[in-house]
Amino acid sequence: MKTLGILLIVIGIGMFIIPSISFNTEETVIDAGPIQVNKTNENKLSWPNYAGGIAIIAGVLVLVGTRKK
Repeated sequence: MKTLGILLIVIGIGMFIIPSISFNTEETVIDAGPIQVNKTNENKLSWPNYAGGIAIIAGVLVLVGTRKK
């Protein structure tokens, strides 16, 4: 359980430092025999700031909960 708590804290801090992740996907628009037209889409995955705070608080609660036992 200590590992889970530490992992949640690290993920929460990472969510504050890196507020979003961008990645590209390639989509085939036209495929007519030997001719192929592709389109590259840029996608952005973002999360709210409070999600990082919730992850940090949950990690601290898990760490505190494991110490009492």
